[in-house]
Amino acid sequence: MDLDLRKLRYFAAVAEHRHFGRAAEQLFITQPVLSRQVRSFEQELGCALFVRTTRSVELTAAGKQLHEEAQGILAAAAAAVRRVHDVDRGVQRLSVAFSPGLYVADAIRAFAALHPKVETDVVPARWWEQDAPLRDGRAQIGYLRRPFDEAGLRVVPIGHEPRVACMPATHPLAHRDELVSADLADGPMLDSPTRRTASLEEKFELIASGRGIALVPLSVARSYSRPDLVHVPVTDAPGVETCLVVRAERQEKLLRDFEEIAVATLRGT
Repeated sequence: MDLDLRKLRYFAAVAEHRHFGRAAEQLFITQPVLSRQVRSFEQELGCALFVRTTRSVELTAAGKQLHEEAQGILAAAAAAVRRVHDVDRGVQRLSVAFSPGLYVADAIRAFAALHPKVETDVVPARWWEQDAPLRDGRAQIGYLRRPFDEAGLRVVPIGHEPRVACMPATHPLAHRDELVSADLADGPMLDSPTRRTASLEEKFELIASGRGIALVPLSVARSYSRPDLVHVPVTDAPGVETCLVVRAERQEKLLRDFEEIAVATLRGT
């Protein structure tokens, strides 16, 4: 079957709000129309996407999977339309993906000083699929952290940063100046592959609620600083490598220019 992007957008709005009325308001359509379109979409897919009751709307397992997929699909479609318009208008554009906590603004400013007519965009990369914006066309180059799927990508190492243990300010270890991995052996950890959070905001909210500790890159901990959390260095925890990433077949001069500027700029930060 062909995927109907309009119905996918309708589904994504309901999945985001967990409420047909609020989703309909966002989409500027009536709730009955939205309900019919979502049911039609479920029939086309051959599976239920929502569990509906008189009081709530929840995603099924299939719905949760489609919600994850939909974000990339809709963003990629929007990026494709924008590229078509750019070509029609004669606009040059460079889109840069970045992992949470990594700052690419210095490189973009340095690039813009030499290429003032090139429009630049930034694209947040979700931590569990950092390479997705490069593969679906939303970005041409990324400032990312390993690990990610490197197949078909050109990777230029930039630097390393330590990981720290993020925990509630009330945790018994929160007063320590530094830790080792053995200190964390008895506490629940939120970095397990079976407990993937949908966002860093969710992860830090769970930590603050006392649900566990997480090892995170130092720049992430600093970017999501809040008074009820602390982060403590873990001296024997392996660090993470930061790098610039481009699809291997991309050789445009604009990309090479940005890569050269970014390497010099980001390695100096």
